[in-house]
Amino acid sequence: MIELLQMYMMSFVGLPYRWGGDDPILGYDCSGLVQEFLASVDMDPPGDQNAQQLFQYFVGFDNHIEGRVLGCGALCFYGKSVKEITHVAMMIDDTSIVEAGGGGSKTTSLEAAAQQNAYVRMRRFDRRKDLVAVLMPRYGYMK
Repeated sequence: MIELLQMYMMSFVGLPYRWGGDDPILGYDCSGLVQEFLASVDMDPPGDQNAQQLFQYFVGFDNHIEGRVLGCGALCFYGKSVKEITHVAMMIDDTSIVEAGGGGSKTTSLEAAAQQNAYVRMRRFDRRKDLVAVLMPRYGYMK
């Protein structure tokens, strides 16, 4: 099952970033992309969440393993603290994440995404210096 999730995640690389986005044509923001990945393994929380809300969901319902648990499916949360999460990404393996990045609140069109070089991309999980937490959801059937 992990290989299928990895292939699915890689199929999003290169799609545009769009603030508030949750659409493969118009673009994804970080939380919209992670929610798409979570939905593919039946783990997406109900409703629309930002990065902070996703963190609170997975911490609050004891459906995670806390700490530096790396591997496909782990969620990386970035920001100033656990009370100020501003970015979320999903790990594709032990060292890399797939994230919607490079944009911000003013990235609301394909043109803006192109100008800002904002898109779904693969990066090392520790490239950013504001990593706050890594949580591994308890995926029921991923082995």
